[in-house]
Amino acid sequence: MRILAAVLCMLLMVPPAARAFEIVRPGDGFMRADWQYPPQLPPRFRNHCTFEYFDARPYCSNHCGIDYQFYYCSEISFGCCHLGRGYCDWRGALRCHP
Repeated sequence: MRILAAVLCMLLMVPPAARAFEIVRPGDGFMRADWQYPPQLPPRFRNHCTFEYFDARPYCSNHCGIDYQFYYCSEISFGCCHLGRGYCDWRGALRCHP
């Protein structure tokens, strides 16, 4: 019980600006702007999931290929970008860093 309380306190101490991208879920019509974890993706896109080799964050590639991450921004904008280089812009469109 103490561990759960400690984790909850740590989450509440994170500044609101840092939590801004974590508020939304697939059903809300918008997705996280940068890194997307497997539970945040619609079930049909949760394929070929593994862990990033630098900081062990989980991600799914959904048939994109090695070193690619699948991003889901909206029903009409989703696809593959190099690992950690994709994001959803303010209009809900997928963008990949060069």
